[in-house]
Amino acid sequence: MCLIALAWRMHPRYRLALATNRDEFHARPTLPLAAWHDAPEVVGGRDGQHGGSWLALRGRRLAAVTNVRRPPEREGHSRGALVADFVRADAGTHEALAALAAEAPRYRPFNLLAHDGDTLGFATNLPTIPADGEDGRDFAMRPLAPGLHGISNGALDAPWPKTETLIARLDDWLASPASTDAKPDFEPLFAALADTTPAQDARLPDTGIGLDLERFLSPAFIRHENYGTRASSVVLIADDHALIVERRFGPGGVFEGETRVVV
Repeated sequence: MCLIALAWRMHPRYRLALATNRDEFHARPTLPLAAWHDAPEVVGGRDGQHGGSWLALRGRRLAAVTNVRRPPEREGHSRGALVADFVRADAGTHEALAALAAEAPRYRPFNLLAHDGDTLGFATNLPTIPADGEDGRDFAMRPLAPGLHGISNGALDAPWPKTETLIARLDDWLASPASTDAKPDFEPLFAALADTTPAQDARLPDTGIGLDLERFLSPAFIRHENYGTRASSVVLIADDHALIVERRFGPGGVFEGETRVVV
């Protein structure tokens, strides 16, 4: 995942509402949203290279991950394994995240969301910008307070333009009839996730990759032949069920299909 906006305990029906885009190289093998063959109770997209995931659910248990952008690229375990490990397990959010503390520096830089059905937590292994020449990997975790939150490839709730815009669109959706109908209308959220408007230079973050790449990566939806938005997803978790909808895209942003699963 490279962009997540979420509303935690703000809606009368859905304790968690989440809208997210996954950006990745188009050549990287990927499996679409489905039940996993080796864990049929888990649903999510899957990385065909390492077997992990960027977003997955088991019932109302959910995990999602983004990378943290700060060159040079740091090697380590695949962060998608964090998602797969959490949704397969039974430990509570706090217990599961606390157990990561010793191993977290061995993973590639990550931001991790974890929801055990009742509590929602956040963890990262790159909590501060490292000094030149330092790796900087450490560990930090916190429970999330009720409200709106956003994550991209920097700190939790960092005011990146695309994150702030998606949070605002999610907030509008929550207050609209589209979110309260028996069959919610997700089109406003998918329209927000499909926004290709680049941010103004003055509002761009500085993650150490240079101005041209910051511009390229600044829209919610990235359209390119080699690297771009591969999946847009909306997740709603109620007291008695969870719903996930995934739309997939190929090179150049070409639509490749949609899957909807209720668990």
